[in-house]
Amino acid sequence: MFIKLLLLLWSINFAPPLSSHVLDDKWSRPLDGFCNFPDGRPLFGSHKTVRGVLAGISAGMLIGLLLGFPWWLGLSTGVLSMAGDLYSSFLKRRLSFISGDVVPGLDQLPEGIFPFLALAPYFSLSFMYVFLCVLTFGIGAYFGSVFLNQVLLGMPYKSYPRRVRARTRLRELVSCQITASPFKYLLNFEDAFYYHIFMKTVFRIMGVFELGRRNALNIEKRETTFYFSDLPPAFDNYKILLLTDLHLDGVEGLTEKLIDIVRQVPVDLCILGGDYRMEIYGPFDEALFHLRKLLPAIQARDGTIAILGNHDCLEIVDSLQKDGITFLVNNSTRLARDGDHMWLAGVDDPHYYRSHNLEQAFEGIPRGAFSIFLAHSNEVYREALSYGPKLYLCGHCHSGQIQLPPFGPVFTHSSAPRYMSSGVWRFGSMHGYTSGGVGVSGVPVRYNSKGEVTVITLRRSQ
Repeated sequence: MFIKLLLLLWSINFAPPLSSHVLDDKWSRPLDGFCNFPDGRPLFGSHKTVRGVLAGISAGMLIGLLLGFPWWLGLSTGVLSMAGDLYSSFLKRRLSFISGDVVPGLDQLPEGIFPFLALAPYFSLSFMYVFLCVLTFGIGAYFGSVFLNQVLLGMPYKSYPRRVRARTRLRELVSCQITASPFKYLLNFEDAFYYHIFMKTVFRIMGVFELGRRNALNIEKRETTFYFSDLPPAFDNYKILLLTDLHLDGVEGLTEKLIDIVRQVPVDLCILGGDYRMEIYGPFDEALFHLRKLLPAIQARDGTIAILGNHDCLEIVDSLQKDGITFLVNNSTRLARDGDHMWLAGVDDPHYYRSHNLEQAFEGIPRGAFSIFLAHSNEVYREALSYGPKLYLCGHCHSGQIQLPPFGPVFTHSSAPRYMSSGVWRFGSMHGYTSGGVGVSGVPVRYNSKGEVTVITLRRSQ
């Protein structure tokens, strides 16, 4: 019974932040409607929302039923627990703590004690039993709140470029900060098992694994030209080298193959489209090692500009900027040539971390200016169109990586239409190009697809 009561109370305590994690900004209006008490301070504060209170009450009833309690007891526990939580917030505002401050004891005791107004009589619990329950609940709730507020909702470092969200921070921790074995595998068990055990075993049983690995080293140079009537004259015949989804640490010999191609392709600008690491978790040192071997081979007059993909950690940004790479993380940069200008707007990963912010990326670009939009995946094509870029460059789909003729890619790993998963496409007035990527993701194989190095030429049409 002791464990059941704790599970019920902790579930209620966890429900409000979980609802915030799932729903983000939806239905987040404060319960007090931003009203102040007669003392001039907020009644409860901005962190106490209608959504959170309803989530706690609902969790009490549902978890109570799962634990075998009567529905009304679980509901009463949820109501009383949320009442205790609100009482804590009320007291904290009177004591001049701001909304979101963690106050040991004051945060946990009312929320832990109030529910026993219903639980203690129903189960005939002694004072000592209640005391131990409340004490244990309070310790667990306190450390949970510390983890939430200081780890998941705390600013990781001063120049952190993303909006601080619990969902994003949790993914960063699992994918980037926790790199020691076996924790990195346990926390990413689905990917580790599916790709490294199941899929590799399937391909080996079929006798095609080695063929797929050889195919993964088959990289070709592809060239395409886009024509624009409003391309600034100085940028006519401007050449861009697009390298996306490098995953250079995924297949032995891939870096050397890529270097042989790239060193023979002088261009005006190089764009790295994200996904520098093979895995979505664990260390990224090897990927950086291979990338630094590649960089001297790139011959780009205007330098190298990069964005982040769903396999990438923010920690690589500062490191690679020291190597001369300019990263666009929800911002833009201007290219100048002979008095003409062209803009590049790049966003953070829109697929896994979902930290893209197009409004921020385009805010410094003058209306009507010629701009190119860079995103790791093609999934924000509708939103991108509203900002007026002439060209959308992306990758992520690997041309499916595994294709079954005549049906094409088995998976595109994108919510965008399939015609946008490879090569040239168009949406409204916006042209687009989705690279098949240099490397491979998940399993180091390709079937009926090739890695690509893309040279894009911009031409001015009459």
